[in-house]
Amino acid sequence: MDTGCFRLLRIDDASPHVATLAGWAHEEWGHLHPGRDLEAAIASFRADCGPAGVPSVFAAMADERPVGMASLVADDMSDRRDLTPWLASVYVRPEWRGRGIASRLVRRVEEEALAHGHGRFYLYTPDQQALYRRLGWKDLEDRHYRGEAVTIMHRDLASSP
Repeated sequence: MDTGCFRLLRIDDASPHVATLAGWAHEEWGHLHPGRDLEAAIASFRADCGPAGVPSVFAAMADERPVGMASLVADDMSDRRDLTPWLASVYVRPEWRGRGIASRLVRRVEEEALAHGHGRFYLYTPDQQALYRRLGWKDLEDRHYRGEAVTIMHRDLASSP
């Protein structure tokens, strides 16, 4: 299969791609943040574009346009602040799926977490458990979050091969 040519890029708060990436996140998961409009979503996303560690945002770039993204954030589930940090906002444009981009983005966020002293971190997903299990993530808890059935998963990087 042709995997296409893409590279991973750290996104900083001044990136011209912030609004595009935030728009994707708002479209996909905006229902989890009732009352937050696109402008507020962009501001929140921009705040997650840190220089290293938590928070960080990465994009998969094809030429000069983003085709996917993933983040490392301190808090992704408002009622589980005891769990930190989180892999969040893993998204690949539909026409770019099936090329290993999501897996590469997840691995890049894992590298970032480990490099900054986070041997364990978390995610939640309503429907991508199989992908994350293939990448070494383990189920922690099944629950409902803001009206959606989700699985909280964890990854222990310090004990990974």
